Amino acid sequence: MTNAIEARDLVKTYPGDVQALRGLSVSVEAGTIFGMLGPNGAGKSTTVKILTTLARADSGSAIVAGHDVVKEQERVRRSIGVVAQRSGVDREATGRENIRLQGQMYGLGGRALEQRVGFLLESFGLAEASDRIVKTYSGGMQRRLDVALGLVHEPEVLFLDEPTTGLDPEVRADMWREIKRLADEQHITILLTTHYLEEADELTRRLVIVDRGEIVAEGTADELKGQLRGDAIQLVLEDAQDRTRVEPALERLGTLREIRLDGQTVSARVDDGARAIPAVLQALDANGVAVASVTVSRPSLDDVYLNLTGRSFSAAETDEAKKQQQRAAEAHR
Repeated sequence: MTNAIEARDLVKTYPGDVQALRGLSVSVEAGTIFGMLGPNGAGKSTTVKILTTLARADSGSAIVAGHDVVKEQERVRRSIGVVAQRSGVDREATGRENIRLQGQMYGLGGRALEQRVGFLLESFGLAEASDRIVKTYSGGMQRRLDVALGLVHEPEVLFLDEPTTGLDPEVRADMWREIKRLADEQHITILLTTHYLEEADELTRRLVIVDRGEIVAEGTADELKGQLRGDAIQLVLEDAQDRTRVEPALERLGTLREIRLDGQTVSARVDDGARAIPAVLQALDANGVAVASVTVSRPSLDDVYLNLTGRSFSAAETDEAKKQQQRAAEAHR
């Protein structure tokens, strides 16, 4: 099959020498849901901005729906739909008015437009609320309306940039069903950016893991998790000061791999987690290390990220939040 998106060696640096992209390359097969997974600040939104002509890369190239994002911007815009992180709906208008206006912006009109508006309202479960002011909609309804706006002109490629951020788990699950339905019924190409590990695992046929502006892994979720042998063990220590005695005690067992310490949390890999736990706890106890809790799990995308980058997904999110706070403080000086 042909690729709907081809990006090569994208580089983007923002003022203050902030390197958002460091030679990122990605290919997306037509008619699939493709995921870009990474913590906030990894470069996902910058990539989407470049692919949707809202920003220009410092170097590199990109083709979307067969059109160059620099030389054929208008053709790219006609071929894509975009659902940004922040809602683009007019909260003082009705759902029907929002979709109708979006269609008019793309040159649609008359009976064809009204049929398209009705179809989208029905498809996204908004028909009964179509003539209500959008500010009365729930968060999930507004997000579904955002997706409907992105589809009004029947694009070849739909960009969903963090589409479920801020939604509660039940509403997020509803959105997952809508995204799956789009791919299954309309065979549209969807590029989904997310920092939710379970979202990438649930929705995407293929995905890339992005860290600090670079792709560090690519494949299906199962392929990436399959690279890690055995089970993941996670221990939470009662006292962080005991951490200096943990690694020597565990290394002497000879059965654990990839031992990492992050604050009071200890993670490692082992072939048979359930069978290894008693020996692990005994070794730590013998060295005066008290354990508050222990869990064993099959490999997850978080484990993949930790293995590739040396830090957990949550730690990466925390680091980025601190950087943003620091940059904001420096900007106000």
